[in-house]
Amino acid sequence: MIRFTPADTKHPAYSSIEQLWLDSFPSSERRETQAQRYNADNNPQFQCYLIEDIEENQNTFIGFITVWDMKEFVYAEHLATSPSIRNKGYGKQIMEKLLDSFPGIIILEVERPTEEISKRRIGFYQRCGFKLCLKDYIQPPYVPGEQPLPLYLMFSGTDSIDDSFEKIRKTLYKTVYGVTE
Repeated sequence: MIRFTPADTKHPAYSSIEQLWLDSFPSSERRETQAQRYNADNNPQFQCYLIEDIEENQNTFIGFITVWDMKEFVYAEHLATSPSIRNKGYGKQIMEKLLDSFPGIIILEVERPTEEISKRRIGFYQRCGFKLCLKDYIQPPYVPGEQPLPLYLMFSGTDSIDDSFEKIRKTLYKTVYGVTE
């Protein structure tokens, strides 16, 4: 059974979470470490969750997910699983737990389907109940000097985000990336 446990920097597993975050995401796809730690400890909209398999009184480190509560929707920012447990069915369980834990609209960013891996990732999220929004979305850079990334948004919990797309985009830009237009 999958469990999400809030994990700030004082949590015993936080160093493992942080190392997996650093190993899984290039610098262009994550904020600076100090800013991430600040969010984990101080930002009431941000939560880092340790993901564990808690079968038979053994807690197995699966990975982590970071989630932003935007009131009108939840944004799942980073998700990574430990390389040792990949391709063992945990991804679907994590998505089920995410959907159960956060009823309502959930937003994800995904790479555009230009390569096989990005096509497979989108297909995975679709099989888990997410829909792809084809409106043009550009992820602002996390750190100065990096380039913005053309992405798509995926969503669950509603039939469409077309009418709220601009509001969602502006909320993500301001709250997650610190960009005001």
